[in-house]
Amino acid sequence: METILILTILVVIFALAFDFINGFHDTANAIATSVSTRALPPRTAVLMAAIMNFVGAITFVGVAKAIAKDIVDPFSLSTPETPMIGSVVILAALCAAITWNLLTWYYGIPSSSSHTLIGSIAGAAIAAAGFNILNYSGFIKIIQALVFSPFIALAVGFLMMSLFKVVFKNMNLYKTNKGFRTMQIGTAALQAFTHGTNDAQKAMGIITMALIAGGLQTHDEVQGWVRLACAVAMGLGTSIGGYKIIKTVGGKIMKIRPINGAAADLSSATVIFGATLLHLPVSTTHVISSAIMGVGTAQRVKDVKWGTARKIVVTWIITMPISAIMAAGFYFLLNIFF
Repeated sequence: METILILTILVVIFALAFDFINGFHDTANAIATSVSTRALPPRTAVLMAAIMNFVGAITFVGVAKAIAKDIVDPFSLSTPETPMIGSVVILAALCAAITWNLLTWYYGIPSSSSHTLIGSIAGAAIAAAGFNILNYSGFIKIIQALVFSPFIALAVGFLMMSLFKVVFKNMNLYKTNKGFRTMQIGTAALQAFTHGTNDAQKAMGIITMALIAGGLQTHDEVQGWVRLACAVAMGLGTSIGGYKIIKTVGGKIMKIRPINGAAADLSSATVIFGATLLHLPVSTTHVISSAIMGVGTAQRVKDVKWGTARKIVVTWIITMPISAIMAAGFYFLLNIFF
């Protein structure tokens, strides 16, 4: 029992570390457009995003419940014969997800924390108990959300920018830019809020899984201290900022002007919040990058730097399988010690 408690404490620490890293890794996407158009100075944007992330994180728990039970049933992870297996699986998944996030952050690649976490959970669980351990109905639902949300964001971004072009076609360019630059303060705040409602939930779900697997909780409700701890961790991580990723999302996909940035922010915030209401975890990185591509396509297809977009898409594709393999490796490594 003492070993299980130690493992659970380690999972909580690593989950909060993942949330902290997620804060400066993924939240950079939420404020990238407002920083690149100089609607907000970087420090102000990061501080605002940290506050709005915290507010979003403590407001919703639906996505956390999905993470806790839809990939792998936490009640089936551990058995009386193998009481520690569930905790080791979750710890291995976190080790893999944190490693991948740090690598992609170091190289300024806007990869998906959602993909790496979900791939890691699946990989560690399969290594421990085979493919039958997966909750296929829930797992497929999550995969579908991850796959389709970027295409939805691309379409919404295209439609939003097309609408803006029609509505504001006769406006003075200087006044339009000034107005949308002001508007971007609000859209960046909204985007950071929606990021908190979805991404912060993932660490909450992981901790809830660990509490169930360790026999410390008998229901899938997210406890109050878990919600608060994860919200604080993500807020603190956001306050550090992820300037490398801001440069990639904010300038290397396309040259962003205030009207483009506002359209992209509104589009991605709509898609992310819609997913939150449906209790579906989506990749904020995918959604925001795709919304920017959609906006750029509506403006002019040549405006999008498709070389950078291609690199981002490749990273999207490889993240989940690489994370799954890494998590399986970490599981076998941790088994040596536990």
